[in-house]
Amino acid sequence: MRTLSALSALVLATPAYAASGPFFSLGNTDFVVTLGFIGFILVLIYFKVPGMLGKMLDQRADGIKNELDEARSLRDEAQSILASYERKQKEVQEQAARIVEGAKAEAEAAAEQAKADLANSVARRMAAAEDQIASAQAAAEKDVRDAAVNVAIGAARNVIAAQLTAAAANKLIDAAISDVEDKLH
Repeated sequence: MRTLSALSALVLATPAYAASGPFFSLGNTDFVVTLGFIGFILVLIYFKVPGMLGKMLDQRADGIKNELDEARSLRDEAQSILASYERKQKEVQEQAARIVEGAKAEAEAAAEQAKADLANSVARRMAAAEDQIASAQAAAEKDVRDAAVNVAIGAARNVIAAQLTAAAANKLIDAAISDVEDKLH
């Protein structure tokens, strides 16, 4: 029952029943407002406003579609550029790794070469030192021999001088002179 009374209240509360007098009369404000609204709609249709609104909406939709297409193309281009830079970065990292490996290898080779050069230098210096030692030893031996010869000559002179008489000395001098004459002729 309540639903029936609520439904009848809705039907009775329509704007047509709110005004006093007949609905189709210029004295009824609801009728005048309805006529004005219908006239307004007809003017809009006469001046093709719905078509213009449709064109404007289509143009706006086309503009949005173009912007979306451009945004997609820019995104694709950005992704390709990003991929390119990532490839380049990877290549640069690989190249840097190769350079570091090459530098390590060169440093190791240089260290080995330096060790070999140092060993050769030490060997040359050792050989030079041994040569100097041998030369000094030979010079010392010569000096000792010369000193020994001088001492022996001096001792022989003293012995000969003590044992040699004047007649024997003259005989020796004459023999030496004759030897020199024989050798010169």
